Amino acid sequence: MTLTSLDAAGIAARIPHRGTMCLLASMSAWSAESIVCHAGGQRDIDHPLRSGGVLHAACGVEYAAQAMALHGTLAAIDRGAAPRPGVIASLRGVTLHVARLDDIAGTIEVRAQRLAGDERQAQYAFTLRDAAARPLVEGRATVILDAYP
Repeated sequence: MTLTSLDAAGIAARIPHRGTMCLLASMSAWSAESIVCHAGGQRDIDHPLRSGGVLHAACGVEYAAQAMALHGTLAAIDRGAAPRPGVIASLRGVTLHVARLDDIAGTIEVRAQRLAGDERQAQYAFTLRDAAARPLVEGRATVILDAYP
């Protein structure tokens, strides 16, 4: 069965992040190459990644990491394989177009596109955008699969 969308509970059931650390509110599209998710809790005063009362834009990498984790899980299940845990081993070309995320109104769109990979690693490009499609954070990540025995 191919999923076309997921809500927060469906996402939380498929990635290792639990409770308030599951930052994605929904998934609206995915394919073997990419995923589109949405988040809306960036303004919450009790956001788990706030520091000194601010949700810094660099935290956008965690949003992207969760989208990549969800993509990897969905792609594995779609191929009839078991999902495999991964860790970000490298970030490249990360651009923070804003200083903080907690002053962004509305929903943040989180896109991840798998650029390359094999059974040991995957490379993704990611972009976070606001409701007006203005870029907030973008970059590339290398994820190492099964990094911990």
